[in-house]
Amino acid sequence: MLKPISAGRDEAPARSTDRALSVRWALTSLSLSMLLPSLGTSSANVGLPALAQAFAASFQAVQWIVLAYLLAITTLIVSAGRLGDITGRRRLLLTGIALFTLASGLSGIAPTLWLLIAARAAQGLGAAIMMALTIAFVGETVPKEKTGSAMGLLGTMSAIGTALGPSLGGVLIAGLGWQAIFLINVPLGILTFLLAYRYLPVDRRVLKTGPKTDRASFDNVGTLLLALTLAAYALAMTIGRGSFGPPNVALLLAAVFGLGLFVLAEGRAASPLIRLAMFRDPVLSASLAMSTLVSTVIMATLVVGPFYLSRALGLDAALVGLVLSAGPVVVALTGVPAGRIADRVGAQRMTVVGLVGMAAGSFILATMPSALGIPGYTAPIVVIAAGYALFQTANNTAIMTDISPDQRGVMSGMLNLSRNLGLITGASVMGAVFALASATTDITTAEPEAVATGMRITFAVAGVLIVVALALAVGSRALATRPSFSGDVP
Repeated sequence: MLKPISAGRDEAPARSTDRALSVRWALTSLSLSMLLPSLGTSSANVGLPALAQAFAASFQAVQWIVLAYLLAITTLIVSAGRLGDITGRRRLLLTGIALFTLASGLSGIAPTLWLLIAARAAQGLGAAIMMALTIAFVGETVPKEKTGSAMGLLGTMSAIGTALGPSLGGVLIAGLGWQAIFLINVPLGILTFLLAYRYLPVDRRVLKTGPKTDRASFDNVGTLLLALTLAAYALAMTIGRGSFGPPNVALLLAAVFGLGLFVLAEGRAASPLIRLAMFRDPVLSASLAMSTLVSTVIMATLVVGPFYLSRALGLDAALVGLVLSAGPVVVALTGVPAGRIADRVGAQRMTVVGLVGMAAGSFILATMPSALGIPGYTAPIVVIAAGYALFQTANNTAIMTDISPDQRGVMSGMLNLSRNLGLITGASVMGAVFALASATTDITTAEPEAVATGMRITFAVAGVLIVVALALAVGSRALATRPSFSGDVP
């Protein structure tokens, strides 16, 4: 018996509503997958003094609670993305969420410092999987014309995690003890897992075009070499607490040597972890380089800001924290609107606009007199943060929109890696610039005028870095119209 015409008309809006609801819940699960890793970084930082006291350990020892987490993310994020391309992104993302949640629970009940560090490394592995595959899933959950909005939402959630971590961590430690900063991730992780399991699209099998394809194997040699290379670089940039001695030089040389071995191995691999041919695309190479430069500058605001506000402006700790939260709050508020603008006017154009904003804010800070106080510092920081939100959303959208489905995971991993390398480099290099410009060996006891001078010189250098990024943005697009990269590039 035929259905009445009116019944068919009623079913179509219902299906459309169900589909829209599923997309929203899927984006909710992805948003939580982006929030938790950033929360895991920022909340642990504020707990280091309490952890040093609880385990009767030195600052250098408890610092590994943060370093183990960051090293795991940095060294494994590209490999996690590639593994997701091969084995199925949904399956691996669920595994990453489960690992992150379990490791968070183990961190909260760890009886010794070194067991806590080991649990944090496992948590970092889960975070690497979550960060790599969350962005990769955007192409499978939202229409192409809405990619910018989704990227903006994910950027907002990352910023919220960064901004919320210190204050939430402080409250939890004061009320419940240091264990709470890790245990809070357990219920959130369970919720994320259930939403992802229910609403993320099931992995689709990709038809093989030959007897053996890239999807049939995983590049174990390349993965090991890249992990060791990135670990050496990250350690070179982080150990020594600002000094760059023989161990740092040795690690940096090891990283350069490892990079050379990795390039040779990838050129010979039948199924490479990273296709070196993709770097022939000037726009893609420039986008990754710009992401690193921009993250280096963003780290400068986190490294220089606390010392300038406390030493040069004489603010107490509570007010320093409040002023420092202005940047992440602006990024959180700007992310979604930035994504919508990128969808309407084009991601490449908004990339340039964001960089111009960051350059303007940096050079304003470089010339701002200390007499203007908190407003004189906060206003340029707001401009930098808004420009960063525009850039990050537009740059991620430009890279991920036209990527072949079987390369989304590894490309998402490379995007996150470029950001992490920028943050690690910024903490070391921009911190060194700040100390050198302040003409002091101990920045904590420097005179206010010296700290103010150091801040201005540091942000002058930051402005130059953004100008370099601008030149890359304009020059790369003048050289070539970017082709869509696919997995078939030899």
